[in-house]
Amino acid sequence: MPNRDTLFSVPIAHLGDWTFDERVAEVFPDMVQRSVPGYSNIISMIGMLAERFAKPDTQIYDLGCSLGAATLSMRRNIQAADCHIIAVDNSPAMIERCRRHIDAFRAATPVKVIEADIRDIVIENASLVVLNFTLQFLAPEERQTLLTRIYQGLNPGGALVLSEKFSFEDSKVGELLFNMHHDFKRANGYSELEISQKRNMLENVMLTDSVETHKSRLAQAGFQHSEVWFQCFNFGSLLALKAEDNA
Repeated sequence: MPNRDTLFSVPIAHLGDWTFDERVAEVFPDMVQRSVPGYSNIISMIGMLAERFAKPDTQIYDLGCSLGAATLSMRRNIQAADCHIIAVDNSPAMIERCRRHIDAFRAATPVKVIEADIRDIVIENASLVVLNFTLQFLAPEERQTLLTRIYQGLNPGGALVLSEKFSFEDSKVGELLFNMHHDFKRANGYSELEISQKRNMLENVMLTDSVETHKSRLAQAGFQHSEVWFQCFNFGSLLALKAEDNA
């Protein structure tokens, strides 16, 4: 059983901004399951996408890998020979646990776990890149640059999985889905205090975009096709495809 997330169950005098520190890493599996609707579905389906898109002698990148859930899901599903996964996160606490999780399971597909800023990683010879709830933690002005670098590092026919918390251009819809997400967290045992304190810590470091903004950025990066393939309330995932050479 994962450690239960009780980080915000008592009042915190000085909340500060959110960081993926040791305390968060310790309870992260429980936190993400109880906070992100559809998370386990997205993780398992990323494995299915890896089975489809992984090509022999190529690399797969999990950028912002946290504890390695997406990496492990892909690793279980990849059939392609000599395909390598590169898992990257800038949180020492997350990386330490990620390495332990990866080492606990034997598999044919090798994984390289790197503690680094994803903005410093060279993307090359990639058949699939995963940004699973990662882009939203970059400053908005840095997001286009990263997406463009990913596109350039993908091989023809490659894909990007981009999972994010969404904002909505229609404020009525946005308010409804925002409230439904809070209902989801209440149903999973979070108190009003926990919900509000976590929201206050995240508001300066997690700046969300609309699906329209994501699609516009992806098109500007060069992706010929992009669409939402999963959504639950205000959380979802897009798939962006780089055209084949002969397309």
